[in-house]
Amino acid sequence: MLLNRIDEVRAEVKKWKTEGLKVGLVPTMGALHEGHLSLIKKAKAECDKVVVSVFVNPIQFGPSEDFDKYPRTLDADTKLCDSEGVDIVFAPTPAEMYGTNSNENENSKLERLSNDILTYVCPPFFYVNKLCGKSRVGHFDGVCTVVMKLFNIVQPDLAFFGQKDAQQVIIIKKMVKDLNIPIQIIQCPIVREKSGLALSSRNKYLSEEGKKDALVLNQILNNIKMCYNKGITNVEALKETAYTYLTNKHELDYLEILDKDSLEEKKEADENSIALIACKVDGVRLIDNITFGGF
Repeated sequence: MLLNRIDEVRAEVKKWKTEGLKVGLVPTMGALHEGHLSLIKKAKAECDKVVVSVFVNPIQFGPSEDFDKYPRTLDADTKLCDSEGVDIVFAPTPAEMYGTNSNENENSKLERLSNDILTYVCPPFFYVNKLCGKSRVGHFDGVCTVVMKLFNIVQPDLAFFGQKDAQQVIIIKKMVKDLNIPIQIIQCPIVREKSGLALSSRNKYLSEEGKKDALVLNQILNNIKMCYNKGITNVEALKETAYTYLTNKHELDYLEILDKDSLEEKKEADENSIALIACKVDGVRLIDNITFGGF
């Protein structure tokens, strides 16, 4: 069932809740791939009813980012969700989510989506002033705001997020804990192509040559973990191993080894560490990570 309005979703979920059914939410920005399907399958296995949101959230994109060209494939996404037995595909417009008026001019709409006018959820500076948050200022304010809205609209028992966006998951867990939100966050493993490349909607932007060059991210992370398993724990020494893989085709944004729960810096890696990388390849910004123990 494809629904576009908040009140329609609330009405359906209210019926489920009165029947005592367990509700799962899978928040997405669409352009669904096998990574999203793994979240949907997990949600279907653990819940009686599943809602998948498809919403390209304007307030998590910076001025120079790819909001306008971000892939939008709602028809295909809806068919995929139907084939997996998803109960509701919630695909609101920005106007529905944020209350903008279609008759307003573009400047007014943008103004109403700024945090001068709109209430935002702002996660702790310590968690956002690093990794993706450092180069994408305001990104996680936008993420937390839309996720909180989805939580309030759907009121799921469980919400499912992919490990590929590790910083995002850690920040959402922090938000849920700090704001006493009665929702369990389920973190699901990264799904990869056979080559090892982490699945992402942005992979569609890569040329065939770019896809080969992008394998460097996973190779760097696997090598770091291999070195750790051989007994190297010094973080700087582990990070140094990356540079033999990088060429002029790679524009490294960051490579960090941090605590997987608190994002605190470490001098020595341990089983609670996570290595995270962001790199532009073929003009496309890609991220990946690997945990040293489990998550």
